[in-house]
Amino acid sequence: METKKIIQVEDKVGVNLLIPLSLQHMFAMFGASVLVPILFQINPSVVLLMNGIGTLLFILITKGKAPAYLGSSFAFLAPAGIVISKWGYPYALGGFIVVGLAACIIAFIIYKFGTKWIDVVLPAAAMGPVVALIGLELAGTAASTAGILPSEDAAINPKNIIVFAVTLGVAVFGNVLFRKFFAVIPILIAIIAGYVTAVLTHLVTMADVSKALHANILVMPNFQAPRFNLEAIIMILPVILVITSEHVGHQIVTSKIVERDLLKDPGLHRSLFADGFSTMLSGFVGSVPTTTYGENIGVMAMTKVYSVQVIGGAAVLSVIASFVGPVSALIQTIPGPVIGGISFLLYGMIGASGIRVMVDGQVDYSRSRNLTLTSIVFVTGLSGVALNLGEVTLKGMVLACIVGMILSLLFFLFDKLGLTNDKQ
Repeated sequence: METKKIIQVEDKVGVNLLIPLSLQHMFAMFGASVLVPILFQINPSVVLLMNGIGTLLFILITKGKAPAYLGSSFAFLAPAGIVISKWGYPYALGGFIVVGLAACIIAFIIYKFGTKWIDVVLPAAAMGPVVALIGLELAGTAASTAGILPSEDAAINPKNIIVFAVTLGVAVFGNVLFRKFFAVIPILIAIIAGYVTAVLTHLVTMADVSKALHANILVMPNFQAPRFNLEAIIMILPVILVITSEHVGHQIVTSKIVERDLLKDPGLHRSLFADGFSTMLSGFVGSVPTTTYGENIGVMAMTKVYSVQVIGGAAVLSVIASFVGPVSALIQTIPGPVIGGISFLLYGMIGASGIRVMVDGQVDYSRSRNLTLTSIVFVTGLSGVALNLGEVTLKGMVLACIVGMILSLLFFLFDKLGLTNDKQ
């Protein structure tokens, strides 16, 4: 492997490659995935367990043709937080289950009516910026996680900048300079380099490391049973708009990366059903909702390793980590600047994939509709404009996607009526 070689979806890799490549995927999603249960004030071990199981189920349901890792969904934070404060976490679990069921129902509708409508409501001129926004709107989150944004309360910690710079620098230059075996694990190497730097700068103390290593060898995830309340369910249910839009966007950008139409094979109905079913299952045992993850899409774009076997290996490692106390405790000591440094690059990769959608779609910007679509979608997503539906706020990529779909559908209808001035 003198230069980077594409490892395709169905390709198998040896154990010497499988373990580090799987670790790379697990570490890439770990920070964001564990943050959700921490915000919900539940034990992250049950989330690691269900993320791993959910990913394995996703691979099974999609017949091993769609490389995707299911992590914790941030879309539920606002409405679930209100439900938890009013009734408690078990009632939020009931809402998660209903949303997962709704996703399964939408998957069945897609199965019956197909996906051709996507080309009508989201042509390349609209889908390109929507995909780009998946990464671009998270850029601030990466910088915030890294602790390199100024705030009124405190100055930026120089240690954060050092650790962030080392992590990002190793990832960037490793992606260009590493050869042979190291060429496919630049992110894992960057995480290790960032963590060592954090220890050397005392951002992570040896006491933290020692405490993690001395945790109980075996731990049991803290399972909880759901409870159902109609008002709580109504508060959470509108999130289905968010997760459906996210899922379609993620599948399209993954299709561009692996150069296969995953919406047709294995089919959007299979992947969306798998996502919804995993969310339902997580709700029944006390975990958080799952979703396909931008970080792992970025890892695939950067390393050119698309193997489902590698994704499955990461899922198995996540399940193991949920039961092994020192492993899960040690991983939780990875500081924000390391996670932020990696995310900084991965989110940018997703943004670049959106531009690729427009290039590959040969979008003709001499046509008024294409220029208008791309402009409005980008401005809507980046302007900070929000639409409130009860306790759910639509903004960023999701709102931009909805606006793009409405405009595209209107332009299609105008074409049918012979009203447009740029019809081809």
